[in-house]
Amino acid sequence: MKNIDAVILANGDYPTAEVPLHILQEAPYIACCDGGANRYFANGKIPDAIIGDGDSLAPEYREKHPHLLHCITEQESNDQTKAIRFLLSQGKRNIAIVGATGRREDHTLGNISLLIEYARAGANIRTYTDYGVFIPCNGDSTIDTTAGQQISIFNFTARDFAAEGLRYPIFDFTNWWQGTLNEAIADKVTIRATGEYLLFINYK
Repeated sequence: MKNIDAVILANGDYPTAEVPLHILQEAPYIACCDGGANRYFANGKIPDAIIGDGDSLAPEYREKHPHLLHCITEQESNDQTKAIRFLLSQGKRNIAIVGATGRREDHTLGNISLLIEYARAGANIRTYTDYGVFIPCNGDSTIDTTAGQQISIFNFTARDFAAEGLRYPIFDFTNWWQGTLNEAIADKVTIRATGEYLLFINYK
């Protein structure tokens, strides 16, 4: 993802792999979900903003950096979603998320599935894990790949699936498992579809 406007550090496992750590290090703007801010501070870093209801932020950081906390108390959305809305309100649309997986599987699934909602809201959004990247898509998509790279497709509202550059044929999946563990056989893969779906591209 090029020209990132901001990076959200969520409250899952802190990234350890090269790709998400590099994204975090090079970010022009860091917005931490309040729980993620604890570990960011613990690594000797200071974010540009802390977003959430503040319940997970350690008291010492709350007292030392109150000007960074944007407290949003409504409980209808999670802190990751609050951070997205905050960044979009500032005109930041090219957004990368790290630290959104791990620790709790229900939060992981929720954070991943919300990418479709963020794309609908106008964000150019990706989530980078220690193993690969999740990309929400609507309609036809072409991605750069290497032969042998693992790719999974998770259907949300899409139909009329077809692909070029994948080892296995795809169809209108009705369950998430059906589109997993495909493989690139070229330096580009094109997915053709009408509607929304989520790609996961393994780094290797």
